[in-house]
Amino acid sequence: MSFQPVIWRAAIIARMRIKTLLLCLLISLPLLAEKKVIQPKEFPTGRPFSPGILADGTLYAAGQTGNDPKTGKIPDTFEAEVKQTLDNVGLILKEAGMGFGDVVAVQVYLTDMELFQRMNAVYTTYFKEPRPARTTVGIAKLVGVAKIEITVTARK
Repeated sequence: MSFQPVIWRAAIIARMRIKTLLLCLLISLPLLAEKKVIQPKEFPTGRPFSPGILADGTLYAAGQTGNDPKTGKIPDTFEAEVKQTLDNVGLILKEAGMGFGDVVAVQVYLTDMELFQRMNAVYTTYFKEPRPARTTVGIAKLVGVAKIEITVTARK
């Protein structure tokens, strides 16, 4: 009979330790989530950044310009540059198993805000209602002769 309180206390302590361990595991699960690099086969490798990172079901795409992945050249017309930029974004989305309908936020950088309406004319053919949240910023310069850069965040 004298052993019963000792066993009872040991059982309570064991249950408390198990609950504490489970709680610690649940709290640390987000920290254990892995990042997956999204590297479309059309894109060059060896750059100092990843085209996309998929973390916890959210895709973070690097800014894309209108460079053709095969030739590296930017199209002659602005509308063609916007289209190529969005096609490049589309390659990252596709590699991550997503599409333009999964995009929740877009950032557009233009070297000339006078191009805003022309950009929108192409943009709206890619993003249908409900369109993602968007920020458009006028900037002084992009790498090379690019007039536009677009980055997106997407979630399935």
